[in-house]
Amino acid sequence: MGETKHLLHGYLAAIATLLMWSGFSLVSRMGGKSLLTAYDVFALRVIFATVILLPFAGSMPKRFFCDRRIWVLIIFCSLIYCPFVYSGFKYAPAAHGGILLAGMQPFLISVVVWLLNGTRPGKWRSVGLVFISIGILCAAMPYFSKWSNDSVLGDLLLLSSSISWAFYGVLAARWGYSAWTLTRAIAYGSALVYLPVYFFYLPKELAAAPWATIITQGVYQGLVATIFAMLTYLKAISILGAERAAAFLALVPIVTGIVAVPLLDEPLTGWLLSALAFVSLGSYIAARYGATPTRT
Repeated sequence: MGETKHLLHGYLAAIATLLMWSGFSLVSRMGGKSLLTAYDVFALRVIFATVILLPFAGSMPKRFFCDRRIWVLIIFCSLIYCPFVYSGFKYAPAAHGGILLAGMQPFLISVVVWLLNGTRPGKWRSVGLVFISIGILCAAMPYFSKWSNDSVLGDLLLLSSSISWAFYGVLAARWGYSAWTLTRAIAYGSALVYLPVYFFYLPKELAAAPWATIITQGVYQGLVATIFAMLTYLKAISILGAERAAAFLALVPIVTGIVAVPLLDEPLTGWLLSALAFVSLGSYIAARYGATPTRT
């Protein structure tokens, strides 16, 4: 019973992350289409998160900034991921983000696990990954049928950020920092490194952007994406493991596509329904059986 309850907490955390990640692509694309630069959006994320978390700085472990592993995670999760992802949303639609960010995570994490641990997925997890790949391809068909140079650049940036996030997820699960400690460390470390560079050297359009846009991006990126989603994601991977959580979160592009039907008046296509069926089945298989490591 205790183990079942523990797993339930992991899946609830994954569901919460799933919903917030789905909103992340939509809100980030709104920021990309606004007057704000990608550097502005990243700065708003860091500023809002740091201000909210500043009252809790006193309870951080002593000398945590001397921990090289913490800095590796800050680099992958924030200092690489954020500039790439927000620049990508300047060029690529939100649906591309759902597919390339969350949808690609099961594959990228499996590759990172193989690179770092020398292990490969077991038979049933591989079957789940095949189903997920078919589903992601179905979801991508309506969006990738008409490419442009800008869209390709945006997709490459999003894919680069997804690779960085995969390394972060695997290393965070391996090193086992508490979700609360790591969330604060990422916010404080990002502020320490990025904000001076942003204020003195990077282009800004904050003065030209409407206050509604600034508040929306600051609250969602700083509070929801950096704090809430980070806590639930770290909780999910601490209980389920990085691979199992990633398989579950492959549903993000499907949720994004379904939400876009009433929100953006987009059609509920056969491609989307097929994607939902394949990704749901593949996620169930991969999450149910998890990683079955086999030494290569």
